[in-house]
Amino acid sequence: MVAIRLATQANGGLREAIWQWAETMSNSASRTLAAAIAVMIYASLIGFTDNFVRVIAKDAGLWQFHATRTAMALALLLALSVPLGLRLRPVHPRAVLARSAIHGAAMVIYFGALAYLPVAQVAAGLFTAPIFVLLIQRLIYGQPINLWQAAAVAVGFSGVVIVLGPEVAQGASVAALLPVIAGAMYAMGNIATRKWCAEESAETLLGGFFGMLGVLGLIGMAILWTFPIEVAEGPAQFLFRGPEWPTATFLWWTFVQAAGSLLGVGLMIKAYQMAEAAKVSVFEYVILPASAFWTWAIWGETLGWYSWIGMALIVLAGVMIARQPPTASRQ
Repeated sequence: MVAIRLATQANGGLREAIWQWAETMSNSASRTLAAAIAVMIYASLIGFTDNFVRVIAKDAGLWQFHATRTAMALALLLALSVPLGLRLRPVHPRAVLARSAIHGAAMVIYFGALAYLPVAQVAAGLFTAPIFVLLIQRLIYGQPINLWQAAAVAVGFSGVVIVLGPEVAQGASVAALLPVIAGAMYAMGNIATRKWCAEESAETLLGGFFGMLGVLGLIGMAILWTFPIEVAEGPAQFLFRGPEWPTATFLWWTFVQAAGSLLGVGLMIKAYQMAEAAKVSVFEYVILPASAFWTWAIWGETLGWYSWIGMALIVLAGVMIARQPPTASRQ
């Protein structure tokens, strides 16, 4: 009887353990699914709004766009801070300032490149950031790179060369390198986020990011107002255009940009809070086909087959970095 009772208790404990494990796995799967949905909405928003930078470029310059978008974004953020109880005051102001300067510079380069290249192509350059994170950690912080990570770097850079296409191979366009420069700066900002700003809230970093873009925009407007540069019609005009009286079209699409960025980044932050970072970082690559889809849907433009192959290699490199085998991570 004692043996039967013990066996029954053991079976009951086993059933309870299995039930708890199943419930945990179910909750984990639900959170992962919710994070994936959040990332997909984020990718759709960013892919859509960034396609209208070319419309904004017809009525105003890059610097006026950043200054105006910052004013709108910070107004929305402040309006939401009270009902949502957001903490905007930084714990370490200097660290937030430095991190914002690095990420702000990356986004200035990113949006400048949008005047020259399709959104998906520019986004592909920005998504080289995980590759640059590995290289920066190795060169500056001395962290070793294992064979799996080295293979990911090689695959990723091969994809970059393919995506940027004939422009780089022929040396015909410096603009083709801008997305990769933005990716390197973005990687530096990501490292700064972990190294310097671990105690900061997401909304603090978001506010600092937009604030820095606004400051850079005002500086650019002031310089081009004082020393105007005459350029011909085309992408260069977006970069060197001084302040002008804003049109209704410019204000509307800049507001769409500000609102879309706040909502999109908010969803991305929520995704990283709901699921493992390695999984979310892989989901984030959906922005590449999403951007290509919106470019086709809105403007009827398509990417060449080589661009799709290059983007696939960049995605593969990101997946390799995020999901490296356990044996590789211990080397």
